[in-house]
Amino acid sequence: MTVLSFDEQGIDVIYEGTEFRLEKELVEEAIQKEYPDITDHEVLQIVEEEPALTGEPRRIGDILS
Repeated sequence: MTVLSFDEQGIDVIYEGTEFRLEKELVEEAIQKEYPDITDHEVLQIVEEEPALTGEPRRIGDILS
């Protein structure tokens, strides 16, 4: 299971027991969108090879507000 924790500067990720940080600029460059418009599903897709996407995708801007 992957855990994502969002803040204004980036995302803390726990993936298969490993903790790391994805900086805002890195995520924007990888997904080619502004940070608030990126969805949690899009982030999961860059972290995991085949993520189990469930529920509706949520924009980071909505998560942080």
